[in-house]
Amino acid sequence: MATLTCVSNPVGGKLISTGVWTGYRLADLLAAAGVHSNADMVLSTSIDGFTAGTPVQALTDGRDALLAVGLNGQPLPVEHGYPARLVVPGLYGYVSATKWVVDLELTRFDKAKAYWTRFGWAAQAPIKTESRVDVPADGQKLPRGSVVFGGVAWAQNRGVRAVEVRIDDGGWQPAELGASYSNATWRLWSFPWQAKIVGNHSITVRATDNSGATQTADQVPSVPDGATGWHTVNFTVTEN
Repeated sequence: MATLTCVSNPVGGKLISTGVWTGYRLADLLAAAGVHSNADMVLSTSIDGFTAGTPVQALTDGRDALLAVGLNGQPLPVEHGYPARLVVPGLYGYVSATKWVVDLELTRFDKAKAYWTRFGWAAQAPIKTESRVDVPADGQKLPRGSVVFGGVAWAQNRGVRAVEVRIDDGGWQPAELGASYSNATWRLWSFPWQAKIVGNHSITVRATDNSGATQTADQVPSVPDGATGWHTVNFTVTEN
């Protein structure tokens, strides 16, 4: 079970999803092929010419890095890369998630460039610790009374330890966490709140991963290695 994230996902974005993948461990395939001591990259090529450069370390360090042939108990759909694609938890898709794979080449980062790195994106891109508010929706009107806010948080290959929320300019408060299936998957969070004061409000969320690092507030764009920042949603409490 793994959550995949696109590097183009903005703060609070939807370019992320979780699935159950079936396939062959890339560590086993590489061991059978033999990895030269100088090789530090696997350059994967798609049938459409797309390439991605993935660190050998990420494919051999014990994470469930797969040459996947199935998704959610079914053969891999064509749109998800049939007959085979890469799934590497902890790395953004453009360096790890090649679909319709036709070739895997052991090489070096200083010898070969993948498709997006030629356009200025980072050669190596571990997924950053991030979180998102799903409820309420931005601009939503809520009646006074008890409400439950919620969303997701992710830090693939490290896992999420805690999620905190802030209402308006108040202090940070702990959210309740859903089950942790593995360090490779996102975690759902929820936060009960009493909507007492009529008017405009906001909710902000941040996550802390299992390394102890808390999601940064620094707002940076997706280029060159993934967006960061806290997600804030504005909402209004009404009389009824």
